Amino acid sequence: MVQIQEYRFGYIKISGKTYTHDLKIIGNTVIPNWWRSEGHKVLQRDIKDILEHGVEIIVIGQGDPGLMKVDPSLKNYLKKQKIKLIEKPTKDAISEFNRLYKEGRKVGAGFHLTC
Repeated sequence: MVQIQEYRFGYIKISGKTYTHDLKIIGNTVIPNWWRSEGHKVLQRDIKDILEHGVEIIVIGQGDPGLMKVDPSLKNYLKKQKIKLIEKPTKDAISEFNRLYKEGRKVGAGFHLTC
């Protein structure tokens, strides 16, 4: 079980383990050191592994002030695939993720921990 316990700029604690770099959550697995091909833009190839997991919802934490954005082409793809996208500043995205995960929803996530 994955439980995000704490977040602050550049730091996240998940199930008792501390991370200081962007990461993804797929099922019950934390994938550390998430690197996107275009920095503050999330493209389909950046979350390919999440999509392959068969999620119904993807939560994207955009960073503390919310500078990271999901590319419009990815938004269109998700809409066509009937995958709900939740895109919020990381603090708010974590709350959404924890709620959905506890409800047993098929949710995957990517969290930007800084800007």
